[in-house]
Amino acid sequence: METFENLVRAEFAPKHTYLNTASNGLLPARTVTALHRAVRMRAEGVPLGPLYEDVEAARASFARLAGVPAERVAAGASVAEYGGLIAASLPAGAEVLTAEADFASLVNPFHARGDLKVRAVPLERLAESVRPGTALVAVSTVQSADGRLADLPAVREAARAHGARTYVDASQSAGWLPMEAGADDFLAAVGFKWLLGPHGAAFFVAPQDFGGLTPLLAGWVAGEQPWESCYGPVEELAHSARRFDISPALFSHAGLRASLELLEDIGIDVVHAHDVALADRFRAGLAELGHAPVPAPGSAIVSVPGLGHRQGELGRAGIEVSDRAGNLRAAFHLYNTAADVDRLLDVLKA
Repeated sequence: METFENLVRAEFAPKHTYLNTASNGLLPARTVTALHRAVRMRAEGVPLGPLYEDVEAARASFARLAGVPAERVAAGASVAEYGGLIAASLPAGAEVLTAEADFASLVNPFHARGDLKVRAVPLERLAESVRPGTALVAVSTVQSADGRLADLPAVREAARAHGARTYVDASQSAGWLPMEAGADDFLAAVGFKWLLGPHGAAFFVAPQDFGGLTPLLAGWVAGEQPWESCYGPVEELAHSARRFDISPALFSHAGLRASLELLEDIGIDVVHAHDVALADRFRAGLAELGHAPVPAPGSAIVSVPGLGHRQGELGRAGIEVSDRAGNLRAAFHLYNTAADVDRLLDVLKA
């Protein structure tokens, strides 16, 4: 059995110290190979059936990582797309509770409706702010700006107590933090961050009864028999969450299938322990330098107030991080090492 170190070494060889997975994950070697294969198939004019098989394999792999049956998983392109479906299902005047300054792709579809009551509260007060009349609580598992984790068990309990549904954006957690998608009504995640896939693919987990959603974006792929649904209205929608699919970006799913297989080979629990250990090493080093990051225990993302302006300097030194609202954001994933952490601390020390 291959070790974690051997698997990672075989798949990644970054030319710089890359600590920016919260923006984009690196592509494993096997994913690059899969993308080349997909491009050659298009160039050679061969039947593309295997690429559609990649979509189904990627769906099944994500379902296993999410802990739900594949029949509950839809394949699309963005989180906002599925937020739009949920927003469209709510009655006028319904209250949607969100965390302050959560990611735009999660919250904007509810604001765009124009006739919903969208209420934002501090993340730490989200659960206690659910009240009678709240229809939906929408929150990111991990905050993009600073890595803080939502208290999802408390949010779910409060939502159930008041008859509200929960919608979770797992884009900043799927791939390093174990998922419990079955505990929420809706969950969405993009594939290009911690899941290590190309841009252009996302997944959505819907309830078995579809949660009252209308497949407004349904095209031929949303039919129970897709190849028999190419002309005219779709007579029979898929009996599974595939009714919420959009026409797949075949290259993206071909690559994502390979990336998800790697994560399954390693195991999310192993990735989680590795990522958080590196983040904690960085937090300890920051304390020695006299810097206090935004409190986010257990997160693979570390955000340091007042240091965002050093992003350019770090980039010139070959260290890739983000500047988010003046904060320096470092994100640690399976291809990172203790040496990466120490190099970042050394440059910050100078």
